[in-house]
Amino acid sequence: MSVIEPFSSQQIEAVSRVLADTNDGLTGSEIAFILGDAGIPDVDAANTKWKRLHNAIASIQNDKRVGNHLLMVVTRAMDPIRYTNRPEDFRRRRQALNAVLVLAGYELRDDGKLIRVAAARTVDEAVARANRLSAALVARGVHSDVLLYCRAELLDQNYFHAVFEATKSIASKIRTLSGLDGDGADLIQRAFGASKDAQPLLAINSLATETERGEQRGFVNLLVGVFGTVRNPLAHSPKTEWPMNEQDALDILTLVSLVHRKLDRASPTAVPPDRE
Repeated sequence: MSVIEPFSSQQIEAVSRVLADTNDGLTGSEIAFILGDAGIPDVDAANTKWKRLHNAIASIQNDKRVGNHLLMVVTRAMDPIRYTNRPEDFRRRRQALNAVLVLAGYELRDDGKLIRVAAARTVDEAVARANRLSAALVARGVHSDVLLYCRAELLDQNYFHAVFEATKSIASKIRTLSGLDGDGADLIQRAFGASKDAQPLLAINSLATETERGEQRGFVNLLVGVFGTVRNPLAHSPKTEWPMNEQDALDILTLVSLVHRKLDRASPTAVPPDRE
């Protein structure tokens, strides 16, 4: 390994707090093994776990004047072989570490290797780059309005409220496009037509053929389904009764993105009643 510039005390502390978290971090014996394997003296073995790790790394960095030992501890602690029976611990710990490391210009890959990257300039940027859901959404090219409405919730990894805010953005756009008020199924059906013979205010295509009219009706059903299946339960249930995991959030937000793209192509077909 080439010579690495020393890390700040705050960076060492942040990494130590992640690796040696009181509740689900490395055990005392794991810390002892990792320090020994890296050739780092365990100078404060009687202290709390994170302080013990911090003091050992800080002490040898002060002595050697290089930052290599922090990265040595990270790679040993995050060796994927340690997590074969608990992959979720690896993913959670890697994400938390990357939020710290990316500020210093490093990233821990999913194979446990550290690489150089462009350093994040802000905390929000660091967390966003470390956040797997945000990264997956960006990789999928989700609609910008999805990220606009739930950016804060994504940074907090609050999947429940991220999905809730994103689904609310659908009604907001429909109100803007149609000039109607209201919410939910009633708003959708008034804007896009509640039945085969209803005159819609908005259309996602020319409605010139039965196929296109069928697509319009299907879109209405899709919107009503999103509200009935996702938005309404989230609005009326506490977070503890409606768990939202990362995969479900990713799939729902991708669906919301599709809806936004359809809405972007919608055009008015009539003047709203309250504007006549």
